[in-house]
Amino acid sequence: MIRSVTSSTSSRGIAAIVGVGPNLGRSIARKFALQGYTVAILARDLGRLSRFADEIARETKVQVYAIPIDCSEAQSVRDAFEGVLSLGFVEVLVYNAYQPIPWQYGGPSSFTDIRHDSFQKSLAVSSVGAFHCAQQVLPGMVERGRGTILFTGCAASLSGVAGFSELCCGKFALRGLSQCLAKEFHPLGVHIAHVIIDGIIGSSRYFINYFRIIQEKQPLNYDAL
Repeated sequence: MIRSVTSSTSSRGIAAIVGVGPNLGRSIARKFALQGYTVAILARDLGRLSRFADEIARETKVQVYAIPIDCSEAQSVRDAFEGVLSLGFVEVLVYNAYQPIPWQYGGPSSFTDIRHDSFQKSLAVSSVGAFHCAQQVLPGMVERGRGTILFTGCAASLSGVAGFSELCCGKFALRGLSQCLAKEFHPLGVHIAHVIIDGIIGSSRYFINYFRIIQEKQPLNYDAL
């Protein structure tokens, strides 16, 4: 775990952002930091994550921690959240992780060409990782009778698309998980929501052009979301 340039710990609690890359995840972390939360950002690439933490901390003058995580591995999630929970009460969890898959680099995948290990990895990161992360923070939220968990989805969470089986199956599962948790934990004071971002953020030129054709969508400004 790496701590960046900081001020004192916020009384607002911890905002843990899982799946922080250069686009949406970093923008979400910055938004919570600007609201005065102590922020923990989690992703696989600790080097890049540390740079983001330093950047956000310098800009917002709050504590930002970079913590490595592999959302496809249960032990990695447990280890990462041991660090997160040591910082204090997790007031907010945002789960924004997904597994980059081959069509991002060359186009949609024929179903018969998808490798079993690639499909499993995508499901593990998109949905099973969300399950493990939620299990880490929900006990504390229930104990205090408050807290928020936000899962990010996309158009693939709602409708299957030819050539996008890996993405759609994982995102469908995440949507189901979020609905189940919302119904179970809302009476206990925990707000859980699945947020659909119906657009294109920071993907390859091929992916952008493909979605423009099939859905007439334009790339989104992630800082404005």
